[in-house]
Amino acid sequence: MASSTPSAAKGIKTELLNLIRRNLQTYTILIAMVAIWILFSITTGGLYLAPQNISNLFRQMSVTAFLATGMVLVIVTGGIDLSVGKLAGFVSVVAAYLQAKVWYHIFPDQPFLAAALSVLIGVLVGTLSGSIQGYIIAYLGIPAFIVTLGGMWLFNGLILLVTQGKTIAANQPVFSEIAQGYLPIGWGWGLCVVFIVFLFWNMFRSRANKRKYGFELRPLYIDLLTSGFSALMVFIYVLSVNRYRGVQNPVFLLAIVAMVMMYISNNTRFGRYAYAIGGNREAARLSGINIRDVIFKIFVLMGTLSGVAGIVLASYVGYGTIAAGQGYELDAIAACILGGTSTLGGIGTIPGALIGSLIIASLSTGLQMMNVAPAWQYVLKAIVLILAVLIDVYFKKSR
Repeated sequence: MASSTPSAAKGIKTELLNLIRRNLQTYTILIAMVAIWILFSITTGGLYLAPQNISNLFRQMSVTAFLATGMVLVIVTGGIDLSVGKLAGFVSVVAAYLQAKVWYHIFPDQPFLAAALSVLIGVLVGTLSGSIQGYIIAYLGIPAFIVTLGGMWLFNGLILLVTQGKTIAANQPVFSEIAQGYLPIGWGWGLCVVFIVFLFWNMFRSRANKRKYGFELRPLYIDLLTSGFSALMVFIYVLSVNRYRGVQNPVFLLAIVAMVMMYISNNTRFGRYAYAIGGNREAARLSGINIRDVIFKIFVLMGTLSGVAGIVLASYVGYGTIAAGQGYELDAIAACILGGTSTLGGIGTIPGALIGSLIIASLSTGLQMMNVAPAWQYVLKAIVLILAVLIDVYFKKSR
């Protein structure tokens, strides 16, 4: 009995070391995010980690995070979508136009109905756009890079046509609450409990699916530690923002989207097929997976999430502008890569994309607080993205 105890301890130590080696890229990103927060907190005299700034930080990351959660599956299958930023921007100006030019005259005393119709039409525009691009990519065989590059130019032109070079106000009552409002304090704690319960439920469900299909399982305590760490981060976030005004509405929407996307990617046949296609497309085809159908659905989903992002963008900014959505596609792609999504396909997670989005927002917010010129902000983001790709390629080769 005494000899088995050191042996068991040695086994646990070995397993932990193997876990660290396998997930070194993820831990590096987490350490980098903590380092960024500490650095900016020191340089801003502690203002960076103040509850109000934490609240603003998570609100600013929401648009990028909506796009990144969809971009994960696009990149996992070996594709790319360069149009998501301008598609979200186009949806935002459509929503602003409807709010200011249409519903205001038809339903002047019904702001809730006007906001609901704007949201519905905006999401439908995003879904339809994603469907068209997905059909061209999946069924006509045109490379995603070319199709979505053309889509980016198209949506940029449509933005100019809708706005006519002018700013359109979209800060009407109810609609502005979508991205500018807050949940009651009690609701924030309720959301915290629901999300933490979901994390552990999703973990156990994923283990059950892996066992069912014969995949190798990590020791239970390791999965418990991973989910426990995520739960702790959620608790700290809610505790911090509740010291200001509470959980922001767009973060509440993002939490719902994240839970749905995590469930889809981890617990559905569609999600497993996406990773199989990215891991080995030919093997996936030979195993009977309808690759065209999966790719088409992924771009439809990406379009829907772009529609949601566009609605949040219009509500957050309060206007539809000619520069709407500018650069968001690059932020979304960078967020996925920073969060561990492999540019070579087959690897990527929704939580990782959320962490990547938070890093992008953290950099932007911190540099703005330090009054760094926008030009140098772009330079720094470029350096960070290139380093992330180099790290990804290195770990991919090592594996």
